[in-house]
Amino acid sequence: MFTGIIEELGTITSLRADKENLDITVRANFTSELKIDQSVAHNGVCLTVVSIEGDQYTVTAIKETLDKTNLNDLKEGTIVNLERGMKLGDRLDGHIVQGHVDQTAICKSISEADGSWYFTFEYDPELSNITIEKGSITVNGVSLTVVNSKKNEFSVAIIPFTYEHTNFNAFEVGTVVNLEFDVIGKYVKRITELGV
Repeated sequence: MFTGIIEELGTITSLRADKENLDITVRANFTSELKIDQSVAHNGVCLTVVSIEGDQYTVTAIKETLDKTNLNDLKEGTIVNLERGMKLGDRLDGHIVQGHVDQTAICKSISEADGSWYFTFEYDPELSNITIEKGSITVNGVSLTVVNSKKNEFSVAIIPFTYEHTNFNAFEVGTVVNLEFDVIGKYVKRITELGV
């Protein structure tokens, strides 16, 4: 489990295909604190540490993960948002995030608002995910509040701290991002679909 509060930015140092899987090596300041089999969220995708060497560690993404996330867009040198699993007993500063990406979205527009930024994202409505006004959404692993919720589009407001300490500052119109919709909303929607 995660909170959507980004701990640090990591740099992709190596990408290696292994059959249908992708081994992703990341340089991060907290690498010395990691252990094998630990979960780390990469742009919101929960992946398991499989090896550690110096200030770099490697995780493996399987085909299912690659098909549903933006991890196929990674290149050496790409900056990713990182968060280690939350500790029980700590404050939950973001919201409950599982690290299970539901789908991707495309950045449709970016506008500056005198000290903050509004990012608008469009996603495929055929996958039956929804946002609600002032509800929670995770974009590339960042816990955010939805504004201007529509059927297949929403916006988020980004404060300077978030802009400077996540990879939001590298987004452009057309950037593909990972979305994890609010887990409570997903259960409510599924229950109503099943008529339970």
